[in-house]
Amino acid sequence: ANKGTDSGDQPAINPLQTYSESATNSYLNNKWRALYEGIARCNSTILTAVMAADAGTISAEEHASFDAQAAALRGWYHLEAWRLWADMSTNMYVPYVDENTDQSTLVNDVDIRQNIIDDLTAGTTLPVDMDQVGRFNQTVCQVFLAKAYMQMYGDYGSALTLLTAAESGSNPAGQAAGLMDNYGDIFDIQMRNDIESIYTVQYSVNDGSGGRNGGWGEVLNFPYKSGTSPGGCCGFFNPTQDFVNSFRTDANGLPFLDNSYNDEKVSNDQGVPPMKMWDIAAVYATDDNVAVLDPADPLKSTRHYVSLVDDNEGNDPLSSPGQWALDMTYVEYAGQLDPRVDWSVGRRGIPYLDWGDHTGQDWIRDQTYSGPYSPKKQVYKQEQEGTYTEVGNWTSGYTANGYRMIRYADVLLLKAECEAMTGGGDLGFGEVNLIRARAADAAGFVYEADGTTPAANYVIAEYTTPFGSGAEAMVAIKFERKLELGQEGHRYYDLQRWGDVQTDLNRIITYEKTMEWGNALYGGATIGAEDVNFPVPQRQIDLSNGNLKQNR
Repeated sequence: ANKGTDSGDQPAINPLQTYSESATNSYLNNKWRALYEGIARCNSTILTAVMAADAGTISAEEHASFDAQAAALRGWYHLEAWRLWADMSTNMYVPYVDENTDQSTLVNDVDIRQNIIDDLTAGTTLPVDMDQVGRFNQTVCQVFLAKAYMQMYGDYGSALTLLTAAESGSNPAGQAAGLMDNYGDIFDIQMRNDIESIYTVQYSVNDGSGGRNGGWGEVLNFPYKSGTSPGGCCGFFNPTQDFVNSFRTDANGLPFLDNSYNDEKVSNDQGVPPMKMWDIAAVYATDDNVAVLDPADPLKSTRHYVSLVDDNEGNDPLSSPGQWALDMTYVEYAGQLDPRVDWSVGRRGIPYLDWGDHTGQDWIRDQTYSGPYSPKKQVYKQEQEGTYTEVGNWTSGYTANGYRMIRYADVLLLKAECEAMTGGGDLGFGEVNLIRARAADAAGFVYEADGTTPAANYVIAEYTTPFGSGAEAMVAIKFERKLELGQEGHRYYDLQRWGDVQTDLNRIITYEKTMEWGNALYGGATIGAEDVNFPVPQRQIDLSNGNLKQNR
């Protein structure tokens, strides 16, 4: 995704997008503070549990459970910080803080990986069924521990053992995990804790918090058009053209694994007037623009007309050449696409959940800056507004649609990656095909308003030839993670783990710069070796009296 919105909105994000951020960037400091505040709360919980146990107000079993939960959560916060700021090439890490740490001694040049492993390992002693869906359980901690081994050590063997166990695990409420039948249902608020969710961060709304317990991190990531689109603000987090093109499929229904998907652009409505449909009762002035469905292909094509006169009322543009002039015709992309594209991206002319068709430019805050697409996965349905969204705040973008931190498809693909990297099993062939088979089920396609016509030319198939080597398997697995998990917060860390940050992001940005909006968004951006992580916030170095060092 790109930043979205416009260049003047929250300008401190702009250098993050162009990989030119400095150590004084406020967003980096805010992220550091949030993670270490979470760590501090874990440590307070551990100390409080000790006092409660000593006072006899909790049992030894409860004490052990609270201690393991807090340690595992502390491990996850440290892992997140490690992924953002640790740099193995310079032997710079992040501070490890436990309940006994003297804050004045904090440094970031000590390898803390084993501390993270130990904390997450503590969580694997927890029961599978914690009786509450928001808690960490054994399965959740197995997945996080596997991710830690993969990300920090490249230890795929240890990770494979953990992920094999997690594959038959459950969410913290004891519900067995598995794949949802339909891909789009994964992101429905009302299914946020269903079978696919191994761990969903719980949000709530209309609880007296004013939305602060809702989707605070996603509140700006909605279409911009007020009143007739969800959220009504603020146009952030827009998908890229490269991401959309990635869903193109070849004659066999398979992805273009050699990155030739960008050889043909999925057509979009950049610069095309929005779908403001002609209204027989409206009065139009000279130069007003309206759209009508193309009689030759009403589901896939719109004609745009410009009014030639004032007081233009009741004149059908299709049959009134004296009152209307044809400006342009917009035809949706007819090439083959993986159906997951239209659950991941808002595209003009494609149904946007139950909000009707995405009408294009008027749903985008500034198309000339952020391109023609809208995010979709975290968006609520119109029928859910007011029940699963906050009422009375400035936006209904505060929702109960909790973040799917771990879902079953992620576990399958991580396991596939481990098999490919260790030469185990079928090199991940079966796991990849399980996910593709789900996506290929026509019951899960996006359909036009008639309920029977697919919204695009969806063609997808499973792989038929087993992967011939671990290297070949990894090409397919990397691409499948992009298609399956795109816009869910995993991609940068995937590229980091694979050593692909510089090569892949430079390739994508080079392509994005060729789009009409590319230079406005990216300018002269290039990704260097230092961009595998972010600079340590200068504010934290200052507060440490210089004990913390810059990582670059």
